[in-house]
Amino acid sequence: MGSNLILGIVIAIIVIAAIIYGIGFFIRKKNQEKLKALEDRKKALFDLPIKDEIDDIKKMHLVGQSQNSFKEWNQKWEKLSTDNFAELESQIFEVENLNEAFRFVKAKAAVDKAQKTMDNMEKEIGKVRDEFNELRESEERNSLKVQQALDIYEGMKKSLREEGEKFGPAFAEIQKQVKSVESEFTQFITLNTSGDPVEAREVLETAEKHTFELEELMKKVPEEYEKLHSIFPGQLEEIADGYQTLMDEEYVIPKENFEEDIAHVKRRVENSVEDLEKVEISTVEADNDETANQIDQLYDVMEREIAAKRYVVKNRKALADYVDHATSNNRQLLIELDHTSQTYTLNHNELARVRGFQSEIEEIARRNDSVDPKLEAHEIPYSEVQSFYKDAFEILDGVESEQVEIDQALRDLRKEETAAQDRADAFEFKLRSLKRFVEQQRLPGLPGEYLDFFFGVTDRLEELDDLLNKTRVDMDDVNELVAICAEDLDVLQEKTHDMVDEAALTEQMMQHANRYRHSHTEVKASIDRTLDLFNYEYRYKDALDEIGTALERVEPGAFKRIEDFYYENRKELV
Repeated sequence: MGSNLILGIVIAIIVIAAIIYGIGFFIRKKNQEKLKALEDRKKALFDLPIKDEIDDIKKMHLVGQSQNSFKEWNQKWEKLSTDNFAELESQIFEVENLNEAFRFVKAKAAVDKAQKTMDNMEKEIGKVRDEFNELRESEERNSLKVQQALDIYEGMKKSLREEGEKFGPAFAEIQKQVKSVESEFTQFITLNTSGDPVEAREVLETAEKHTFELEELMKKVPEEYEKLHSIFPGQLEEIADGYQTLMDEEYVIPKENFEEDIAHVKRRVENSVEDLEKVEISTVEADNDETANQIDQLYDVMEREIAAKRYVVKNRKALADYVDHATSNNRQLLIELDHTSQTYTLNHNELARVRGFQSEIEEIARRNDSVDPKLEAHEIPYSEVQSFYKDAFEILDGVESEQVEIDQALRDLRKEETAAQDRADAFEFKLRSLKRFVEQQRLPGLPGEYLDFFFGVTDRLEELDDLLNKTRVDMDDVNELVAICAEDLDVLQEKTHDMVDEAALTEQMMQHANRYRHSHTEVKASIDRTLDLFNYEYRYKDALDEIGTALERVEPGAFKRIEDFYYENRKELV
């Protein structure tokens, strides 16, 4: 038992030792892998071309703020490349020793510390390289920008040299501003070539701003100068010559102080020239727009008068003829109204309207008579006469349109009377036909309601006949009564046929019901009641309802069958 226990203990110790060794071997291998990674990262940092980048920047001969910035970041690099790299080497060496001595806990802590040092170094070196790169790119940007700005500047100088006359009085001030920009570029070039691109950039930005502003100014000045030097003076001269021509032809200009307005615009042009000399371009642009507007107004005044004269000359006789034509039409219409009023009642104020036309025509004639002498004496603007002519033509057009409307209405009265008489004759014929139709049915009598309506229609037809035979026929009343009579006759015709159909159907139902008289006492009672309603009270619809209901009770469907037969053979039965 004792020997077995000892053997078991020995085996257990060997197993534990093997496990511990295995774990130690695994940890040692892991640490070696981390060490390899650290070595690789360290080598990558050593291989960075930072020294070459520094040499390139040194060749730029930086000064001032740029030089200070370079020194600051170069010192950071020197510290990183000496102290920090030495510290990193020491930490890596310590990790290797601890790992070889199987002091894994301390080795792990040393690895973590070395990795953190590596992380910080990579981060700091990245910052250093970014700053070096910014310094180099700043100089390159300045070089590119200055070339672009200088190209524009050279273009402006060339434009002043070769086309200076198109800038007019603004030439001197523009030249002065060009020289100012040149001074700014000189300052920039000095700073940039001496190795201070950061400060040079600020100067360049100012120079660029002034260059682009001046470029925009030089684009605008020639156009505005052209207006002030050539366009406006030419237009004003043309207006002055045109005005003199109109005066020679004895035009009357409706605008007072026309010559003073021309002089006012000339002074505006002179003031704008002075502003252009000072290169106050925004003021010149706004004033030139207003000047152009005022010149357009002067042109409009003269052009309106010239066009108005053409209109007046063309329409002068036409207006006089139109007045005579409207007067003649109105006179004839008054005669026609007087004649028509003897036969017809005029209900639409025709006479007052025609007299109103006469007043309008006479007012136009009066104004035209007052305008003609002024035209002959050249005392009135043609535009004023044109306005009067247009208003007069519009009024006369309206008068003629209403004259034609009234004349046509008078002619229509006779047509309406003839049509109304024809309809009245047709109504009489229709009433007589309905009367004969009822008589042919040999009914025992007619319902009182039907007779009342029949005689009412008869009275209205007589009333229509009386209206048509009056000395002065009122066609409004006639047409209204014609419409009523037409409607009444339609209703009467419907009532007549309904009454005849109800009577005939009642007789058909009675004949069929007689077969049930002796077998059904209720049918006999209905037959007796139906005969009373039919023969003595003339209530044909009630009689039909009475016998139809009784018959339907003893023979369902009989009513519909008899009714269908009746309407299919109506012509033979009625």
